[in-house]
Amino acid sequence: MNTKIQKSDTNAIATKMDAKKVELLIDNFLSSQDIRESSKQLYRRTLRQYFNWVNKKGYDLSKVARPQILEYKEDLFKEGLSSLTVGSYITAVRRLYDWLEANKIYPNIARGIKTPYRKKQFRKQALTPEQATELLEYYKGKALRDFAIVNLLLRTGLRTIEVSRANIEDITFKGNQRVLVIQGKGRDEKDDFVILTDSAYKPIARYLKSRGKVNSGEPLFVSNSNNNKGKRLSTRTISFIAKEGLKAIGLDSRVFTAHSLRHTTAVSILRAGGSLETAQSTLRHTNPATTQIYTATIKEEMRLQNSGEALIDKIF
Repeated sequence: MNTKIQKSDTNAIATKMDAKKVELLIDNFLSSQDIRESSKQLYRRTLRQYFNWVNKKGYDLSKVARPQILEYKEDLFKEGLSSLTVGSYITAVRRLYDWLEANKIYPNIARGIKTPYRKKQFRKQALTPEQATELLEYYKGKALRDFAIVNLLLRTGLRTIEVSRANIEDITFKGNQRVLVIQGKGRDEKDDFVILTDSAYKPIARYLKSRGKVNSGEPLFVSNSNNNKGKRLSTRTISFIAKEGLKAIGLDSRVFTAHSLRHTTAVSILRAGGSLETAQSTLRHTNPATTQIYTATIKEEMRLQNSGEALIDKIF
């Protein structure tokens, strides 16, 4: 792609909407951004949405100014979009106008437009060791598949999408360690893996044995329903399986979900004396700050177990 800015590119801002020129403008903007391909695709979608909004409103692109950006932001909220989604839309528009001004195409009319305040998200709660044990005990009386899935989630920190994408052939060895290779987003990259200890692997082996003769290319976990029998288990079903057990042991709250089991993996590593780096490696976080949030749970536990208030009670 030719990323050099042509004089004709400015025409996309000059008058009425011209779809081809707008696409060229977006292409040139994105080619200048040092961001991941997935982020570029997100920016492309959000910027197309912005230009479509301008077009539907009947605004002349050469006359769009700060009031129109604020109006656009307000309209996004009226559509019922979340603060997080509106924030991503506004960020894309703001970066576009940063680039337009830097290249002397159009003044930065979005400078200073704030992204919406994000309400604090419900933090998914990690299970205590006692709760994790109780959850596994619950599933021991259930289907082999369901026990194998929940046990795997707890012991490896896998995401539901990673469990859904797994094939039988993804269980292999690296050196003398049995591992589950994790499918990439496009099912074409297999760089990451989790280690399958005997405790994680044996329930899977029992489940696979119960399925009879299987091919290595088949999904690791399949549906038992009449309509989808033998087909890959969906993330929705995996989440439902985990939620069923959580409810059964009294954890019927929106802070306890399938993702809570991933949190439990991280916190359990730290509880057992593992380092933050070990937890980060196990959960495959690229940013250490993401793993750092789990230390808050450990600090809270230590605070409750070793309270300064109790020490004061010992002296008066």
